[in-house]
Amino acid sequence: MRRCIQLAKNGLGTTYPNPLVGSVIVYENKIIGEGWHRQSGMPHAEVNAINSVKNKQLLRNATIYINLEPCSHTGKTPPCANLIIEKQIKNVVIGCKDPNPKVAGNGIKLLKKSGLKVTCGILENECEHLNKRFFSFFLKKRPYIILKWAETLDGFISPNEKKEKKPVWISNKNSRQLVHQWRAEEQAILVGTQTVVEDNPSLNTRDWYGNSPICILIDKSLRISKDHKVYKNNSKTIVITEKQSKNKKNQFFESINFNSSIANQIGAILYSHGIQSVIIEGGAQTLQTFIDENLWDEARVFSGPITFNNGTKAPIVSGTTLTTTKIKQDILNLIIND
Repeated sequence: MRRCIQLAKNGLGTTYPNPLVGSVIVYENKIIGEGWHRQSGMPHAEVNAINSVKNKQLLRNATIYINLEPCSHTGKTPPCANLIIEKQIKNVVIGCKDPNPKVAGNGIKLLKKSGLKVTCGILENECEHLNKRFFSFFLKKRPYIILKWAETLDGFISPNEKKEKKPVWISNKNSRQLVHQWRAEEQAILVGTQTVVEDNPSLNTRDWYGNSPICILIDKSLRISKDHKVYKNNSKTIVITEKQSKNKKNQFFESINFNSSIANQIGAILYSHGIQSVIIEGGAQTLQTFIDENLWDEARVFSGPITFNNGTKAPIVSGTTLTTTKIKQDILNLIIND
């Protein structure tokens, strides 16, 4: 099962809206096949694992391991539960149940009904954590929310005065490249108006190989002009505003009430767009809004070796610091909301 989890992680950032799934096939205590789900519309982990087995005659007396319950419905691909039954794999070991109502135990029932031996709940917590984005989407009806910022030694997120409309870097190049890796792993990125107006960010993955995320812009009064870089990306863009505006080819405008539960309204909108994860990169007011409404799952906070003496104060967050990592002179703290 640990190998299933390891394999499944290869699909982080490319399988949306599908979950991360790995599969291993064992015969007489030896792995004879393995695979993982690479991309929506492509074969699932179980299919890839079965196809990798050279001697298909061994399948009947083999055990197939999967970190998530096999699907039992037809989507872009046929049901994996049916394939396992067709190949007469007698033993099936499953990490955790699928929270998707289209599956939700039906895959397990189908396997058992067909006379296969099914064992569930192996490394269940680890398997659920692997698909924390998928589980958050189906169980909490909102995306998994990651907060990210960099702050100075004296607790500022940006200086009072800037000479140019671009970021004043607090973190080093290695830390910034890691952020681009994170962008490739998450389905969407969210920033507020001030961040776009002051920094003119691209919000893409130019420093890392991978898909650029969907851009979410909070722009109450539609102050962000179409000349900004965020509107020049090819990525889907969702603008959260109080104004009425027509959707365009790749731009969607969603109206909310800015006087009530902004973060929760945004969470509901992202859910309606099928977004399972979002990384919120600023600014301080936007980040604090999600913190104040307690609508976040983890915070990734860089501390750089510089001081500003004045400026915009970094957000204040409380939670459990899970890990502390040194990236050259930077310190990265991973804080979880418990």
